[in-house]
Amino acid sequence: MNNRNTTHFGFQEVAEDEKSQRVADVFDSVAQRYDLMNDVMSGGLHRLWKAFTIAKSGVRPGWRVLDVAGGTGDLALAFARKLGQDGQVWLTDINRSMLTRGRDRLGDEGFIVPVAQCDAEKLPFPDDYFDCVTVAFGLRNMTHKELALVEMRRVLRPGGRLLVLEFSQVWKPLAPAYDFYSFKIIPRIGQLITHDEASYRYLAESIRVHPDQDGLRLLMEQAGFERVEYDNLALGVVALHQGFKF
Repeated sequence: MNNRNTTHFGFQEVAEDEKSQRVADVFDSVAQRYDLMNDVMSGGLHRLWKAFTIAKSGVRPGWRVLDVAGGTGDLALAFARKLGQDGQVWLTDINRSMLTRGRDRLGDEGFIVPVAQCDAEKLPFPDDYFDCVTVAFGLRNMTHKELALVEMRRVLRPGGRLLVLEFSQVWKPLAPAYDFYSFKIIPRIGQLITHDEASYRYLAESIRVHPDQDGLRLLMEQAGFERVEYDNLALGVVALHQGFKF
C-alpha cells in the first residue's frame, strides 16, 4: 500500500516529495526567458503589480527585507533601490537557475545583495529579523503553503508585514475569456518563446488549484497574521494580500 501524502501539481495529484522536483524542472526550463515571458503574457502589467507591492510595503531606508521565491529579482532590485546603503534585502529562491539570474541581474544594476538558495518552508534566518517579507508569484508553487506562511511570520519582527502577490480568482464575467487565454494562448506563447508548452500549461493549472482571495486570507490568518486584507488587481487576475505580525 502507498501511504505517501499527495498534493497538487497543476491538475495532477503527485506525491508531496515529488512536487518540488517537478516545480524545479519547470523553472530550470524557463529561467533564461522568464522575464520576457512575463512581459508578453501580462502585456507588461506585472511591472505595475510589483510597483504597487513596493508602494504598499511602506519600506524605509535601513529596513531589512526578505524576498522569498524572488526568482529573477524584480522585487529585490526595487527594494534595494529604496532601502539605501543602511538597509538590507535578501534574495532567496529554491531554484538555483532562477536565483543565479536574479543575483546576476542585481549585480549588473550595481547592487550586491545577499542571496540564499533555500526552501520557503525552512527559512535559514533567525526569529524576528526582518521588517518586511514578500513573495511574488511563488506561494502557489509551494508544497505546504501553510508551513511557508508560518516560517515567513517567524522571521518577521513584531510589527512587520508580509506581502503576497499572487494569481487569484478573476471577476466571474471575465472567466471564460480568461480561461481561453490561459489554456489556449499562453501555452502556445510559451512554446514559441521558451520552447516549453508544458510549463506554461502547468502555470494555468496551478492558478486554478490555488486558494482564491478569501481562501488565502484565511490561510494567512491561520498562520498567525493579523489585519489581513487584500487588493484585487486587473479584475482579480492577481491579488495582493497583506498581513501583520503583532
